[in-house]
Amino acid sequence: MNDTVLFTPTHKLVGALLRAKRDYELERELRRLDRFQVVILDNLGYVQQSRQEMEVLFTFLAERYERRSIVITSNLVFSEWNQIFKNPLTTAAAIDRVVHHSLIIEFGKDVKSVRAEEAARRHGIVLGTASAAQPAEG
Repeated sequence: MNDTVLFTPTHKLVGALLRAKRDYELERELRRLDRFQVVILDNLGYVQQSRQEMEVLFTFLAERYERRSIVITSNLVFSEWNQIFKNPLTTAAAIDRVVHHSLIIEFGKDVKSVRAEEAARRHGIVLGTASAAQPAEG
């Protein structure tokens, strides 16, 4: 049976891939992940990656390329992905696989955080700019 979607913070997926690699089970873990039609990697680049982490992440991206879908959320623009993959060639290869056949949705700096807006509504706060929150009137 194929599951539809896996939503996971990137660091958790990378941790699972590292454990699988350590235990000589990486191929099995990649096959397990392959049952998901879509894997959503949340916060790619949020945590600095070691070389081993970068390698398993690249392996995952390369294995899914043109076979299954990936959704990636990140605060990093592509020009900053060298912070993730450390090596310019690996960075270029990862970006190449990610952008090919992709729909890229980029939010500007002026886009308000959905999480912040929801929290503000719960607490009766009116959000002005990203740096200022004011109590709601009335």
